[in-house]
Amino acid sequence: MPVKFLGAASPYPMCFPDGRVNYGLVHLNRVIDHPNIEIGDYTYASSFEPPEDWAARLAPYTYPGAPERLVIGRFGQIADGVRIITASANHPMAGVSTYPFAIFDHERVGDYIGQISDLPDTIIGHDVWLGDGAVILPGTRIGDGVIVGARAVVSGEIPDYAIVAGNPARIVRMRFDPPDIRRLQELAWWNWPASRIDAATSALAAADIGALAELAP
Repeated sequence: MPVKFLGAASPYPMCFPDGRVNYGLVHLNRVIDHPNIEIGDYTYASSFEPPEDWAARLAPYTYPGAPERLVIGRFGQIADGVRIITASANHPMAGVSTYPFAIFDHERVGDYIGQISDLPDTIIGHDVWLGDGAVILPGTRIGDGVIVGARAVVSGEIPDYAIVAGNPARIVRMRFDPPDIRRLQELAWWNWPASRIDAATSALAAADIGALAELAP
């Protein structure tokens, strides 16, 4: 029997109760084809004003061939208005002026090459929820199972299963205690076959880690 809610190949995986397709919610790796962006299966974004170019909406400074990557894991949930600012957005800051002369005269790129090479990747883990209007700053590394509050401005490294909020974002609390987090890291349910995830949704919804472990492949 097919797993109805895990149609990874569909760009528009959600229908309203009356059968209408929700074109404002997309599986991102089915609508983004970008050499610097890697997105896992089932990760979706939603928008009240769906763009033609989802890559430009989410990560407008990530251009093809940029010296950094944006990597997002599986089963991510990205709300309306989220902006991911990758490292190419930064102006060179080591000199007297931050004015980007080279973007107007490409022959001047050599003056800045040491400052715009080896830029850090931005990494977002599996099963991460980015709340409405959240901003992710360059080089941020967000762990698995993290919840980012609405309008939070996130930088640095966020540990697995933290809840962060505010500007600058701070850890509000951890979702589970350390032994449970270690067990969840070992289980890595997001990598299971779709049929096993289908059988495990009750355990996932109830935070029943014991029941989840019994269903592991």
